[in-house]
Parts: sequence; structure tokens; C-alpha cells
Amino acid sequence: MKLTPRVKEILANYESDNAGTKGNLARILMEGRLGGTGKMVILPVDQGFEHGPARSFAPNPAGYDPHYHYQLAIDAGLNAYAAPLGPLEAGADTFAGQIPTILKMNSANSLSRGKEAADQAVTSSVDDALKLGCAAIGFTIYPGSDAMYDQFEEFRELAAEAKSVGLAVVLWSYPRGGPVTKDGELAIDVIAYAAHMACLLGAHIIKVKLPSAHLENAESKKVYEAKKIPVATQAERVRHIVQACFNGRRIVVFSGGAAKGEDSVYQDAYDIREGGGNGSIIGRNSFQRPREDALALLDRLVKIYQGEA
Repeated sequence: MKLTPRVKEILANYESDNAGTKGNLARILMEGRLGGTGKMVILPVDQGFEHGPARSFAPNPAGYDPHYHYQLAIDAGLNAYAAPLGPLEAGADTFAGQIPTILKMNSANSLSRGKEAADQAVTSSVDDALKLGCAAIGFTIYPGSDAMYDQFEEFRELAAEAKSVGLAVVLWSYPRGGPVTKDGELAIDVIAYAAHMACLLGAHIIKVKLPSAHLENAESKKVYEAKKIPVATQAERVRHIVQACFNGRRIVVFSGGAAKGEDSVYQDAYDIREGGGNGSIIGRNSFQRPREDALALLDRLVKIYQGEA
């Protein structure tokens, strides 16, 4: 695998990592139709845990089969496929070596309660990731939750173990729980803070939601207004999130969020590209569509990040 100058530039930002970890980051960055560009589109399918099977897959029943998602990511030319232990095990042999995989190591579910102390359970191990040939582990934290400090400590241990054996680390950082309001979960100051915390915790790839222009924290609001930090447009907000991720020294990708119209999905990608983000990690907006529609949508997304659309 010959690396492009852009991928070499990105890898150089990870100064403490061993050759195995950098090699696995390179696998993701060099895979698929966006390979070598520094941009990426990843397919995450952990929604069965989060929302249940019918809410996740009834809109496109082919998605009940884990092989469907592997094949969709491969045929669309994506950079990686992320899922919990069970779906990866279900296709590990059939699809071995065909696409980098990310083992999502913790999950919540919609049957639980505890809004203030939002949390997730660790559901797999670093050994599972190695056995399955994964390029990375994935983990979710909820900045703002009453349970966040325990999550940070769980992540610290798993990330250290993963890095020691040459795996990369992807961190979903979703503000939730505690005093965070519903509007605050998407507020630009809160999302920037969450992204920055993910960097501070040592993640290689940071996943956050696209932020709104809302300012949640009174003290932060004073700074944003006094320093005239531009956040009026979505592209400006993406640019600010990239700045919060060590001034672009860390890879940051943005969630596709709840199912929505194609035009909104494409506009998000244009704004991410304009703002300097590394790409999209898009689940429901792809796999809940019929296969041909999903492939057409993902094709357009790839072309947007290639600068061809």
C-alpha cells in the first residue's frame, strides 16, 4: 500500500503512535474511492442496539442481515464499516480483508432509563477486535452526563490496550445527560467542547454531530460573542469544530443523524467539505433506503468529497 502525501501528512500528526496503529489508520485512510484524499465516509450500523430492530431495519428489511451492511459498504467504496461484536462476527469470514472494520465496543439501548446519568455498557473486548481483524475500536462517551467520568476511565483503559496492540481508536462524543438541554446537545459551544475532550482523551478519529448555532453555556457565550467567533453558517461551525480538534491535527467526522431528505444529506457534506472536516459517518440515512437508492446517495457523497459534485 503506497501512501499519498496527504495521508502521510495526517499520520505525521499522531506522533506517539506505534507502526501498527499508524498502519491501521492508513488502512482506513487509503481504502475505497476516497482512499488517499484525507476524506472518508464510514458506514456505522449500531442502531439495532440503540433503537431496536424494527425501528432500525423495517424501513429496508434487507438490513436485518449483517451481510447486507458489509456488502453495502464494500460496493459503495467506503473507507470502513463500524458495528458491534455480533454483526462483525456474522460476516467476519465471508468479508475478511475486503474492508477495514471498526468494533463498536459499548452500546446503550432505548429500553433503559437514566437521562441525567446517560451511559453505555462495554459489550466486547480488544481481543475481539484483534480476532476479527479490525483496524480500530469505537467507543461512545456522553460529555455532560452524570456518568461521564466513569466513561472517560473506561475509555482510557480500552484505548491504551488498543493502541498497545496496534489498533486505532474512534471516539463518538455525544453531549447528553446531566444539565445538558435538548438544544444544548447540538449547541456549537457544547459540540466543540465535546470534540475537544475526545482529542484530550487520545482518540485518533473523533465523531460528533453537526452543531447548531445555539450557544448553551452562559460563560462560553460571552467568549463567542466577545471574540466574534463565526458560527452563523454550518460550514463555519464545522470549521470551528476542526479548530477545536487540535487545529486540524486530529481526524474529525460528522454523524448523519436521523433519517432525512437527500438534499439535506448532500448539503451537510458540502458544508463539511467547505469547513475542512474529514467526512461523514452515515448510518440510517444510507441503510434505511433501498439498496440502489443507498448506493446512489453514497456515490453522490463520495463525489462531493472528491470535489466532483
